[in-house]
Amino acid sequence: MTCMTFRLSAGALSSAVVAAIMASITGAGSSPFKAERVEADGLHNVFKLTERLYSGSSPDGDAGFASLVKLGVKTIISVDGARPDVQRAKKHGLRYVHLPIGYDAVPQEQAARIAKAVRDLPGPVYLHCHHGKHRGPAAAAVVLLCLDPDCPVQAAVDFMKQAGTDPHYEGLYLSPAKLRRPTKGELDKLHGEFPETAQVAALARIMVEIDARWDHLKQVKKAGWKTPADAPDLDPPHEALQLKEHYREAVRLLDRKHPEEVRRWLGAAEGEAAALETTLRPGKDQQVDAALADKHFQAVAKSCLQCHAKYRDVQQPR
Repeated sequence: MTCMTFRLSAGALSSAVVAAIMASITGAGSSPFKAERVEADGLHNVFKLTERLYSGSSPDGDAGFASLVKLGVKTIISVDGARPDVQRAKKHGLRYVHLPIGYDAVPQEQAARIAKAVRDLPGPVYLHCHHGKHRGPAAAAVVLLCLDPDCPVQAAVDFMKQAGTDPHYEGLYLSPAKLRRPTKGELDKLHGEFPETAQVAALARIMVEIDARWDHLKQVKKAGWKTPADAPDLDPPHEALQLKEHYREAVRLLDRKHPEEVRRWLGAAEGEAAALETTLRPGKDQQVDAALADKHFQAVAKSCLQCHAKYRDVQQPR
């Protein structure tokens, strides 16, 4: 695997260099590293980084898996928290590997495991998260660094920018800079058994469900708080109800190690989701109050953003 770009120093990074990389995230100018964008049915935000590595979204139904087959992909690696669709992958002759990461960083140990999987398993390899914009590109970026000693850190960061990784995910953007590149010998020593489905903590699973319901409600909002024409199975008040229940379950799963403000923010989100559900169930012969629905929707988003900015999007002490 070769990182096709100019060479920068990729040695130990000082705090000043880290600061410079972070400052470059929203800077203007063209990126020196450009992955090839790929358009394919059932896949989104797909990039070909090297002859062996693709990055993108989770495959959407049979169309997504069929597109991967057309691309020649042999192995799929998910870094998302959701359970992979292993059976559908097998139906299309593809192997699934599940090595999830969070939004705060790509941990050193997991980076090495993902890199070994990309290096050793049948390729090309398709590495994905849910939308293919944040965790997936960050994982692909560190794989570039792990497997190509000449690949500069800035090239990895440039790819994340190209893929649309949100600058608010500071921990993800710092992962390439903070990575200690494993040697070939260190990768060789790692065990070569990779799970199809990893065990994910209950709270993390609930957060995956919340993300899914939130995506559905974004579609509903875009459709004027009605069932979207392209998603006839979405029932707006039911989606709000499910969101409310998932927030309630998340609060129940918190333990003493979680700060009280997290419980408060989740509780506020639950209350606003309940209010949104009520708004989306107008009385007989009444229309949904779109302005009120927007208000509750934004209030839910505010509670989530407060928590994400402090606890999800930045690297936490390990």
